Amino acid sequence: MCLILRGTVEIFATKNSLSILRWFETYIDLLYHISSTATAVALKEPMVSTMKRLTLLWGALLFMVTMLMLYMMLDTMAMSPRQGKMDTEVMNMLESKLSKVEKDMNNNRLIVQQIKAEMGSLLNPAGDAQQVQPPVVAGADDVKKPGEIVQMNQAVVEKPMPKPRVEEAYSVAAHSKGPETSADVCKWVSEAKSTADINIHNLFSSLAFDNPNGGAWTQGWKVSYPKDRWTADKKLKIILVPHTHCDPGWIKTYEVYYRTETKHILDSFVPKLEENSKYKFMFTEMSYFSWWWSEIDDSLRERVKKLIRNGQFEISTGGWVMTDEANAHYYAMLDQLIEGHQWLNSTLGYVPKSGWSIDPFGYSSTMAYLLKRSNFNSMLIQRVHYSIKKHLAKNTELEFMWRQHWDPKGSTDMYTHMMPFYSYDVPHTCGPEPAICCQFDFRRLPSSPYRCPWHIDPKAITSLNVAERARTILDQWKKKATLYKTNVVLVPLGDDFRYQGREEFDLQFENYEKIFRYLDENPELGAQGKFGTLSDYFAAVYEETKTKPGRTPTDFPSLSGDFFSYADRDDHYWSGYYTSRPLQKNLDRVLEHNLRSAEIILSLSQARAWREKLANFPSRLMARKMEGSRRALALFQHHDGITGTAKDHVVEDYGKRMLDGLHEAKRIVAECSAFLLHEDKKMYNYLESDGPEYGHDETRQSHNSLPEKPVLRVKDMLVSSGGAPVILYNSLAQPRVEVVSVHTDWPYVKVTGPDGVSLHSQVEPLWPVEKGPDGGLILGVYSVKFVANLTGLAVTKYLVHKMESGQDNLNHISQVTLLNKNSPAVDEKSPVFQIETKSEDADFTLETKFLKATFSGITGRLKSVTSLSDGVTHKSELEFIQYGTRAHKDKSGAYLFLPDGEARPLVTDRPSLIRIVKGPLGSEVTIFTAYIQHTVRLHNSPGTDGSSLDISNIVDIRGSRNLEVGMRLHTDVKNSDQTFYSDLNGFQMQRRKYYSKLTLQGNVYPMPTMAYLQDESSRVSVLSSQSSGVANLVKGAIDVMFDRRLNQDDNRGLGQGVLDNRPTPSRYRLLFETRHTKVQETAPEASFPSLLGQQSSLALIHPMFVMPHAGRKSGAQGQKSNLMNQVLLMKSPLPCEMHLLNLRLLLHSSVTAELDHIPRESSLLLVRHLPSDCSFPAASLTCTTGNGQVNPADIFADVELRRSTITSLTMTSDLAELKLGTAVQVPPMEILAVKVELS
Repeated sequence: MCLILRGTVEIFATKNSLSILRWFETYIDLLYHISSTATAVALKEPMVSTMKRLTLLWGALLFMVTMLMLYMMLDTMAMSPRQGKMDTEVMNMLESKLSKVEKDMNNNRLIVQQIKAEMGSLLNPAGDAQQVQPPVVAGADDVKKPGEIVQMNQAVVEKPMPKPRVEEAYSVAAHSKGPETSADVCKWVSEAKSTADINIHNLFSSLAFDNPNGGAWTQGWKVSYPKDRWTADKKLKIILVPHTHCDPGWIKTYEVYYRTETKHILDSFVPKLEENSKYKFMFTEMSYFSWWWSEIDDSLRERVKKLIRNGQFEISTGGWVMTDEANAHYYAMLDQLIEGHQWLNSTLGYVPKSGWSIDPFGYSSTMAYLLKRSNFNSMLIQRVHYSIKKHLAKNTELEFMWRQHWDPKGSTDMYTHMMPFYSYDVPHTCGPEPAICCQFDFRRLPSSPYRCPWHIDPKAITSLNVAERARTILDQWKKKATLYKTNVVLVPLGDDFRYQGREEFDLQFENYEKIFRYLDENPELGAQGKFGTLSDYFAAVYEETKTKPGRTPTDFPSLSGDFFSYADRDDHYWSGYYTSRPLQKNLDRVLEHNLRSAEIILSLSQARAWREKLANFPSRLMARKMEGSRRALALFQHHDGITGTAKDHVVEDYGKRMLDGLHEAKRIVAECSAFLLHEDKKMYNYLESDGPEYGHDETRQSHNSLPEKPVLRVKDMLVSSGGAPVILYNSLAQPRVEVVSVHTDWPYVKVTGPDGVSLHSQVEPLWPVEKGPDGGLILGVYSVKFVANLTGLAVTKYLVHKMESGQDNLNHISQVTLLNKNSPAVDEKSPVFQIETKSEDADFTLETKFLKATFSGITGRLKSVTSLSDGVTHKSELEFIQYGTRAHKDKSGAYLFLPDGEARPLVTDRPSLIRIVKGPLGSEVTIFTAYIQHTVRLHNSPGTDGSSLDISNIVDIRGSRNLEVGMRLHTDVKNSDQTFYSDLNGFQMQRRKYYSKLTLQGNVYPMPTMAYLQDESSRVSVLSSQSSGVANLVKGAIDVMFDRRLNQDDNRGLGQGVLDNRPTPSRYRLLFETRHTKVQETAPEASFPSLLGQQSSLALIHPMFVMPHAGRKSGAQGQKSNLMNQVLLMKSPLPCEMHLLNLRLLLHSSVTAELDHIPRESSLLLVRHLPSDCSFPAASLTCTTGNGQVNPADIFADVELRRSTITSLTMTSDLAELKLGTAVQVPPMEILAVKVELS
């Protein structure tokens, strides 16, 4: 019967007779009603009565179908033949209803067969087997489609459908107590407190942060010095450092800057330095230098190497860029440093000695740590709050040993020089009076288009004026020297993109050479000057203080803390850039995750290819992709890249480069996953043009579009097929159990794991994100969620099988509730999901095994969270906030945050729609406001995702004017003094405190990954997937900024506002923790995330890869791939506290074409020890804890470790050969770097 009905529908569809289709829809409804009624009656009535009713039913059905076909024939004859397509939605509804009819008819048929069997047994007690055939189930090779018949024993019987099964209840085991941190680590945490002489946190408490006018040195005072301080026997040593600062993107793109400015600088310095061995020059950005190097000939390369050997040319820091230190994650900061250092080492054999960071907008102690562990002994910084500079200068403490605030012994001490004045340009580097210093920038001579803003032009040095000119600038040099402890003064001579031609080199070198000569000829002036580099300056200080490099010079203080937030004048805090261009900040973190994951899996895939001597693995091509991805991420770490402070077209360029790098990294992950799962790896076949066999976990059409998940095609599969494969990859070194999602084109599925066991799945509807509350259901695409269980570094295959409705009792269809009847979306219907519309204002809850969240029925926003394990309810009232900008004088821009007052509520009325989706594996609430689509989700998972609330937003503030938006989470944490903690670069937590004297904008800090409030008994953490600004402006509340749209420039050189906003995703986790032991000190200087917080943050930043089959076959000659169910890349997972930071494949030098992008048989293994707060439990973690030990030879499976060497972080120096099989003790907070040879 159903086959006839389906055929009828298809005929109607070809005739495009909508009227018949509507009639037919009504007919099916009637048929379904009759069938359901008959089923119910048949189960209750006596047997004879049931037979009569069924006979009548089938007769009625036959009559109706006959009449229907006659009507169709008449309609066809009356109409002209027309070809067309029926509306998809109507067909879907008819298909759904037919499926229901089929199901009930099959039930009826089974009942009829049972009745026949009973009748036969009554009428034929002897049991004539030939009269009644029992139902037959076909074997595995005889599987037929529903409704078909099978032959057996010469008799024809209809194959029965299985009875519909009731959904099996989904249950989750209670969280175990979890692992406990070792006693040694807990002891270390309790004693982790810096003993530094200067504590920045204390300095913030004591300083007034006022800004009195200091005269010529506006932010300082009138500087003087005793006339006899320097004599002919005790001379002041002046180190003049010619340098240039080349931004890899800001006003112009990276490429345009190179072609129009940077290339001219690098072309000019070599012949000038060759003129005189006393001339010196310093350069920093390797992204530019490596490009220039690739274009010059061998002769010029040798000349450059000679200048380096002579000490005339220095490359400072040697990173790919001069990295931002507020928004950048420490992985990316280190990776761009490795990229630059490895290029220098393999190409020039050069190792940088000194750090030079003059332009980032505030400084993190994380960078000092990374340089220290990269074998640097000294570094320089510039952009620090003017009040802090003034205080340190007054006390001659501008040079100090920068110590990590968790280091009680000083093992991390880094000799740091802080420049004292407003800027790093020539007017602000020779001394405290910029009007005088500008007169000695000889590029600004009257014949030049560049002039001094103080309207006093420089004068070329001649024999007639050299005495006056030399004494004038010497006075500035001596005044500057009084701010430091030694008789050596550093005088940088440069600025952005300086020395673009031979002319400027000539002007600066020749005029200063005359001044130096005059000083030498007049020793009574007590000074001698020379051209030098940064390392020359530090060497002179070490020599004068008789200190071995790396040790502490005499009387130098130690200092702990960071230098955020930066203000250059008045209340102009550079705290806006923490949030500017959040879409690109999001893309940065996504690229970082994909790059790290690709690095690890490529290194291990390459090792297996070497071991099996495989020629079919595309090593060189993969290495080229990897290098492109590395350099895209490295370039964006530039302090005008990730900061969001470049012009629109430059941001566009960064975005395109990152998107290309993201595609390359994803391709590596997809290809290596398939390669590793191949049972016979010789059958693996890489085809660049065909795309990967397994799709990317998500795609982006452009750099400024929202990510989209690919759709796994199961609809056209046979129910009896083997299922559509999905590959999961866990790039973390610890086991993970968490809910993952795959999009399919069919709702009724069965998910099986690598062991073949069926898993519970939850099917949810999808809506178009870009249409907000007005978007109807996406038809034919569904989100299928299931709990995946993967050990550390595992590549695992799951299968998604097509089922019919109700066929799999582990397949759960979500329920949808829509609140707010005024929304046009409430009228939508679905043949799959039950959608209920309500107009209630009562609060409602979502609940899992572990958490219960209460939401406002009016606003849909979170109100409280209850931990069901201990019954503690945590206040968690969430609101959205907004700021405008000042009405007068300076206004907010890309850099500055200058609000128009306290935060105001962003939303005052009820949202246009509250959408609730519930299911056994998880439930969520989505609300739609004017600018924010906000979702809170609870995962009913035994993993870390089940211990926290998942928050995701789509923020779109286009169309607004001077608007900054964020969220404020009100908690019941008692931080009465408003102390809280935010992270520095995802590496460490820094203590913060609200001070009204700093103004509102001065109390905003960077939050790359997390922030938390805590008291003696509890902690509330906000974990973030991307960087943004954070504050604690109200007691017990955390503010997190989302986006900012600003209509004007803030006068810091960009020359535009921020108006290129796009719909922007962001994701957070809220973690509520109760201490199992109360603590006395609730605001220690050194604080650490809990073990659960550490692992939850890693899981958020590094989600599992979910790669659906894309349809292509990667076997040789297009043969079907024979993939294993699972590949384990580790012998055993690492302990909870040990984070596999990277396994970076090393490449041969690209100097020769033969070795270009050829992998070496070595990788850089980076493992970090993550200490944790021991007063919190670690429920839901399945990893085990250790004592900070790691054995490189015992980490990776199926590869042989031939050699391992402990090195500096960037491999510029080998520290110790490691005997194979030897475990290394990694102290808490430290990163272990080991160069390993794998095969």
